[in-house]
Amino acid sequence: MNSGEFRRRGKEMVDFVADYLEGIEGRQVYPDVEPGYLRPLIPTSAPEEPDTFEDILNDVEKIIMPGVTHWHSPYFFAYFPTANSYPALLADILCGAIGCIGFSWAASPACTELETVMMDWLGKMLKLPEAFLAGQVGEGGGVIQGSASEATLMALLAARTKVVRRLQAASPGLTQGAIMEKLVAYSSDQAHSSVERAGLIGGVKLKVIPSDGKFAMRASALQEVLERDKAEGLIPFFLVATLGTTSCCSFDNLLEVGPICNEENMWLHIDAAYAGSSFICPEFRHLLNGVELADSFNFNPHKWLLVNFDCSAMWVKKRTDLIGAFKLDPLYLKHSHQDSGLITDYRHWQLPLGRRFRSLKMWFVFRMYGVKGLQAYIRKHVRLAHEFECLVRQDPRFEICAEVTLGLVCFRLKGSNKLNEDLLERINSAKKIHLVPCHLRDKFVLRFAICSRFVELTHVQQSWEHIRQLTTDLLRAQRD
Repeated sequence: MNSGEFRRRGKEMVDFVADYLEGIEGRQVYPDVEPGYLRPLIPTSAPEEPDTFEDILNDVEKIIMPGVTHWHSPYFFAYFPTANSYPALLADILCGAIGCIGFSWAASPACTELETVMMDWLGKMLKLPEAFLAGQVGEGGGVIQGSASEATLMALLAARTKVVRRLQAASPGLTQGAIMEKLVAYSSDQAHSSVERAGLIGGVKLKVIPSDGKFAMRASALQEVLERDKAEGLIPFFLVATLGTTSCCSFDNLLEVGPICNEENMWLHIDAAYAGSSFICPEFRHLLNGVELADSFNFNPHKWLLVNFDCSAMWVKKRTDLIGAFKLDPLYLKHSHQDSGLITDYRHWQLPLGRRFRSLKMWFVFRMYGVKGLQAYIRKHVRLAHEFECLVRQDPRFEICAEVTLGLVCFRLKGSNKLNEDLLERINSAKKIHLVPCHLRDKFVLRFAICSRFVELTHVQQSWEHIRQLTTDLLRAQRD
């Protein structure tokens, strides 16, 4: 493909993408395929001679699209949103074209410097404390990770290194192994499974703090577990507080657990993967109160801030804590400016060496929407969630299972877990809308998350009528 054909095919692909997104409402939200459907549809090995672009594009519609779950359909209400916008898509084209691998400042200065500035822009939108911003001379700063899971792991590994070095400095005879076997990390029982995974990878014990009646971690429960662990000679060193849990969008009490972490010299990491985007709205910023007590903070603009995957924003108060845990400088990665104090080499802030020019997406989106446009988008989703909540409350057969704060509604049919499992099976088998469940304590609960950029009130109302009709059919079938 030469540049002339690229121009022609590129325009065709943009049209294909625009047609796909404009017509996504007409596609069945969840595919009608069985595992292994794709292998028989394509050759067993790559072609010896080139295929045409027309054939490839035809096969996208014929082979790929039948197996796609359409996350951007206005009838997709599962998981949490995944961001999508035209400015972000255009920026990703440019990112792919530049094709730099921005592991150091010298590898592509613009890639590094734009990221630093965009993370400061976003931090200011969230009204993060100054300590988390890089600025000209700040000790903190932000980095784009691939996912919130990576951010949690990076924070845990940095905290582990910091506590090991501190204890070895105080007692030089202590071995790393002797310290490691006593280290304990903590999270709420509502935290994402990636926190447990970080503990497994980091080789440390992870203990779960029971949440309260609103599914939040509180000081009393944390203090009780800490005292017991310290009495047994264990070393508490790391805690993940979740703002906007996956199951029900509950919020751990930062203003209670933060001071305990500071007193106990524990690293406090905040995981706000979904909810963090909402903090750009003044009416939701109070949900972040207490962030000043944290060592690191993360959320995913690629969930709800119109910057498509992957773009997970992580800030640290002291960049030396992060860099100190991972810094290696082989000769082939060194460059003349690295010790100037004026630049960042992001390879020291992340697990992989290579990194894409992801800040372009942020730059395009922030400039083309503006803060007010992004706020309006968040508010619309929250408003639609409350509309759905009102519809559920009007039907006495149903109950709301957790406070509706942002764009997620947890609800269930009054009755047994089996009844709700059967209802969900009918909903997803019909394939008109797509939902996923969660467990809240011992209850099987349905989650209705406002996800799509294209969703409107009519889609929410139609989806609720669909759920109500399936419920009526289910209850009638049980009576019969």
